[in-house]
Amino acid sequence: MFLAISFGAKEMTLGTVWTAVVHYNPAVTTHQIIHELRLPRVLGAAVMGAAFAVAGALMQGVTRNPLADSGILGINAGATLMVALSFAFFPNMPYSMLVVMSFMGAAFSALSIFLLSSTSAGGLTPLKLTISGAVVAALLHSLSSGIAIYYELSQDLAFWYAGGVAGVRWSHLKLLIPIIIIAIIGVLALSRSISLISLGDEVAANLGVKTKRVRLLGMIGALVLAGVSVSAVGSIGFVGLVIPHISRKLVGVDYRYIIPVSALLGAVLLVFADLGARMVNPPRELAIGAMVALVGAPFFLYLAYKEKRSL
Repeated sequence: MFLAISFGAKEMTLGTVWTAVVHYNPAVTTHQIIHELRLPRVLGAAVMGAAFAVAGALMQGVTRNPLADSGILGINAGATLMVALSFAFFPNMPYSMLVVMSFMGAAFSALSIFLLSSTSAGGLTPLKLTISGAVVAALLHSLSSGIAIYYELSQDLAFWYAGGVAGVRWSHLKLLIPIIIIAIIGVLALSRSISLISLGDEVAANLGVKTKRVRLLGMIGALVLAGVSVSAVGSIGFVGLVIPHISRKLVGVDYRYIIPVSALLGAVLLVFADLGARMVNPPRELAIGAMVALVGAPFFLYLAYKEKRSL
């Protein structure tokens, strides 16, 4: 994070960054740049990266779908649609209400996906869940684009489509950080049950796990984490896909370790993605979502190929 703060259109030494954080002086220009622009930006990248990664880990655990991710399953698309509707009909909406609307959009999207995939012949399977998510995501993205064009919001919504942390401010973090911390602590309480569910419903039920309740609470946690993150940094996909798989390689299949390790690695990934987006062609910036997709898209194709028989 200190490295990410020090690089940008104006490069600063790590000593300057440390002084600005520990002994902030508003009369010094470099301190103002660090404190008001770069520090909330990098902290936002870390917190939202952790939230997206944990949301992905939860989805993969409760659905037993190795391809699950808030972006791939259309959760982010639902949150983005509600942001578009809010901009179109309630342009002066306070940010706290935008967070609520974003969560409602994520919940609507998730409900639509589960209903679509579970009512078909054969019931809910990982493949049907992935296909339903892709269909719902395409529909919701189309609706968002149509609203943006009709109400001339394309420029305002470009940030949410591409994803980015440049707009994160202290006011956003003061609202979102407590929500994300509480949500992660809450799902940690479910971690043992999620570990058992990931081994199979029969195994979990025989060991006394109430699978339906754990699934519901796990999905609510994932929706909260993904929904509030989209309201701050836009629709950034693949973080929740890639990071949980790396975490499993490091710590095994126990979600008591997967969740905190995913949070840490998700934070690292998004901080470095933001740094890369700023350093590729300074002073211009690439979309952080594009930087993550450069890693996530090939990884998704690899997983799809690897898991094709089990799907």
